[in-house]
Formats: sequence, C-alpha cells, structure tokens
Amino acid sequence: MTDTIQAGCSEGILTLRLHRPDKYNALTNAMYTTLADTLFAANRDSDVRVVVITGGDRCFTSGNDLKDFLESPPTHLNAPAFSFMKAVVELEKPLIAEVCGAAIGIGTTLLPHCDLVFITRDSKLSMPFVKLGLCQEFAASLMMPNILGPVRAAQLLLSGDLFSGQQAVDWGLANAAFDSASECQEAVQKQARKLANTPQSALRTSKRLLRAPRLGTVRNIIREENEAFIAALQTEESRTALHAMVNKA
Repeated sequence: MTDTIQAGCSEGILTLRLHRPDKYNALTNAMYTTLADTLFAANRDSDVRVVVITGGDRCFTSGNDLKDFLESPPTHLNAPAFSFMKAVVELEKPLIAEVCGAAIGIGTTLLPHCDLVFITRDSKLSMPFVKLGLCQEFAASLMMPNILGPVRAAQLLLSGDLFSGQQAVDWGLANAAFDSASECQEAVQKQARKLANTPQSALRTSKRLLRAPRLGTVRNIIREENEAFIAALQTEESRTALHAMVNKA
C-alpha cells in the first residue's frame, strides 16, 4: 500500500482511504493503480466482506490530478483510471462510499456504482468534464440520467454546476446526508458492520442480481466513453483548458 492510499481490513470491512490532503485527495495514475489492484484482490479475499472508500473528514476527492494527468494521459483502455473503473464494476462485495467534503469529477461519477452512499450535507459535487474540453466517464451517460432524470443530468453534465450533498440525497444519488463528518463516518461504520454480519453468499447474490440487468450496458458505455475521452484529450481545446486550470491552481 502507498502513503496516498491507506488500506486496512478489520472485522471483514476493508477501508480504502484516499490520503493526499495537501492536494485535496486528487487522484494520480499511481493511486488509481493501487485502488484497482486492491479491489481486484478484495474480490478474491474471503476475509473481505464489505469495502468502504473514503477521503477522510474534509474532502472525498477533487478528481484527477491534472498535472499528473497532462504528463501521463490515458492513451489506451487499460490505463490506470480505466482499470479502476473496471475493478469497481466487477467488485462482487458491497461497496460503501463515505463522502465528506468535495467530490469532483470521478468523485461524483463513482457514486452510482457504489451500493450505498453516505454524505455530508454541505459536500460539493460536480462533473466539470465539458469545462475541461472532455466528456463524461464511468458510464455517467447512462447512470446519471437513470438516477437524476435526463433533464437534471444534462444540466449537471453539460454545465458542470456544483450541487450539495443534501441535493445528492434528494435526487437519489446518495442514501443519507449528515450534518458532520463524524456522524457520516459513524453511520458508514454501523452499516458496514451490519453488512459484514449478513449471510455473505446471499448478499453477493443479491448484489449480482441487482446489477445484472444493466451490467453489459454499463461495460459498453464505459468503453465508448473512455474511447471518446482519449480522443478528446488529444484536441487543442482540451489541452488549452487543462493547462489553464493547472496554471490557475
């Protein structure tokens, strides 16, 4: 495990913590690789019953580290970020997101793939892909309209507007919102322990059946989006927008 991805398993609960507070938990290629490898291993580990992903009590993730992104952009479908997406989609154990603070880009598009999402009311979420000259990813083209409705999904994906943790709950993207990080974390641990003590074969079968009707479509949409994402990165429009954002930071 790396310093920027902290992992620990206790009582059947594997907790993955994004730990790069000085960069608001911005995700690098190395972090994506570690996350993907750990999730693939969790599928094979009988000691792991539930997976929790968190960014701690101040920020879930600010999305991709744009400097790292520009230096080593994804150029193929096995790129680290895409491998992470595959690992999440293929995970057979319940995945709980603990979202305290900002959840930008993939921090938002990850949430529909989690089985449960607990969030602080004042969290700020956004999918600013178009602003960066890019397109959405992680099957957001399918998942967001299905959850949010096509009109609201279009507004948020095309504009990149911010919305709150409370709105995420109201719109069906999260299960419950809390006033503080400590309350959110306590609720996550309570739910994780409950699932870890549930009959495991029945739990995994239920998750598989819940996902089965759309799983093939999700895989296809992710591939299509990733191909479009790679192509968009090669445009002058995207390079200009990304460099401007890096220089602004």
